[in-house]
Amino acid sequence: MKDTNTIVITALASIISLGALGTQSSALAGEKKNVEKCYGIAKTGQNDCKTLSNACAGHSLQDGQKDAFIALPKGTCERIVGASLEAAAAAPK
Repeated sequence: MKDTNTIVITALASIISLGALGTQSSALAGEKKNVEKCYGIAKTGQNDCKTLSNACAGHSLQDGQKDAFIALPKGTCERIVGASLEAAAAAPK
């Protein structure tokens, strides 16, 4: 059962991450009001900005790292299992 949940969560996070690529470019263009930071769902190396444990986008150390975020349309993050609108402490290396 746990493996099935992990697969479903990972698939959902991947789909949302792909959809957020367009949102990220518009957020960089200055339309940040409709975007929120969604923590804990980014795939390894796919975070949008720095984390508590590194200083660059694309350098998250593991899937679902609690201090790594991706930019999503407002209201989306709260609908994703395991996602958070606030960063948590990074897992020790």
